[in-house]
Amino acid sequence: MPSSAAVAGPSRRSDRATRSGASANFIPLLLRNSLRAQHRGPRTLLLVRNPAIEIRGLTMLYGDVTAVRELDLAVPNGQITAVLGRNGAGKTTTLEVCAGIRPAQSGVVQVLGADPIRDRAILAPRVGVMLQSGGVPGSSRGVEFARHLAGMYAHPLDVTLLAQRLGVLDVRTAYRRMSGGEQQRVRLICALVGRPELVILDEPTSGLDPLARGLVWNLLGDLKAAGLTVVVSTHQFDEAERLADHIVIVARGAVVASGSPRELGSADADRVTFLSGMHVSTEDLSQSLGVLVSEISPGRYVAQGALPDNTTNVIQDWARDHGVVARDIVRGRRTLEDLFHEVSQ
Repeated sequence: MPSSAAVAGPSRRSDRATRSGASANFIPLLLRNSLRAQHRGPRTLLLVRNPAIEIRGLTMLYGDVTAVRELDLAVPNGQITAVLGRNGAGKTTTLEVCAGIRPAQSGVVQVLGADPIRDRAILAPRVGVMLQSGGVPGSSRGVEFARHLAGMYAHPLDVTLLAQRLGVLDVRTAYRRMSGGEQQRVRLICALVGRPELVILDEPTSGLDPLARGLVWNLLGDLKAAGLTVVVSTHQFDEAERLADHIVIVARGAVVASGSPRELGSADADRVTFLSGMHVSTEDLSQSLGVLVSEISPGRYVAQGALPDNTTNVIQDWARDHGVVARDIVRGRRTLEDLFHEVSQ
């Protein structure tokens, strides 16, 4: 399966320029109509595939280092799935296996009902891939290169509309001279231009300013509404919590939590978090509050359970009596970032 730049479609067709003033809102309709057409390949796949990606027991080694350890994952069809994890957690390796860039060393991986290595020819026009770097020749003009790719597909998305949506239509410089954010958006266009059923995006908003991140997520939301399945790794907790349908947290090479943003954020809702740059005896504070207190990351503490109404005052009084400074005391439901710090230690 190719990356965003190395693609091969079932037939060639020149990209059709959009009429002046055409609205980017046409993208969901265009995609929805074309997804009804079946791509032809050497084998016939089932039209209904759920989940879009299924991984059972994936293990990947780099020498003596285990990058992915017995990982199980199911990606729902027609949804945005966000994959969260620290650097080195195994996210990129897992996505590369799903994209057919690396063969699975152990375990079973199915993408749209097919093997990403053995069935590469079938999956190539159906799956778009964007990695963190590479894929576009440095001397090319990014949008023009995307137009070249569009000619390799029978029913490509309109490059002009995509470039308008992502704010790079008027960028004329060579790819190597573009800003990092512009390069990111050009690679995203290349991953989407073939009108895939599934896109695998590794950190697509990395290095983007808030406005550009919003453009990317808005476009992905429109494409999801048209039936596209999106798998995206990200470090943006707020975006994942607000925009993803399904969230997967990877730590130490395995999935340690998964579910909807509501499911992951609402559990253990009665909780208080606070920060301290000094040592806090969690055992002593637990006795004072009558609930468990734990350090979920260096200097970040959480108390959760049947908390008394005056929990904030109890923490402040305890800290003063023990010569400790407790700041940023917040009571409320668990956030996705809270959970991430808890389970990825």
